[in-house]
Amino acid sequence: MSAHCQLTGARPGFGNRVSHSHRRTSRRFDPNIQRKRYWLPSEGRYVRLTLSARGVKTVDTLGIEAAVARIRARGGKV
Repeated sequence: MSAHCQLTGARPGFGNRVSHSHRRTSRRFDPNIQRKRYWLPSEGRYVRLTLSARGVKTVDTLGIEAAVARIRARGGKV
């Protein structure tokens, strides 16, 4: 599963680990990705979305219909 949110578009960030001696090595900051299943009443079916924690909160605020409309507007498949 790729680490990106279908709704917010959150993707991994990259940076450096810095040790006590100040040596730097690469690291990756992954978003908190969850797979959630929502009932989509307009289509009479469930949809499974890959969302970040912020994306889950956004769906709770907007509603699933508006969230799916935003994903489709961005060119995403639901």
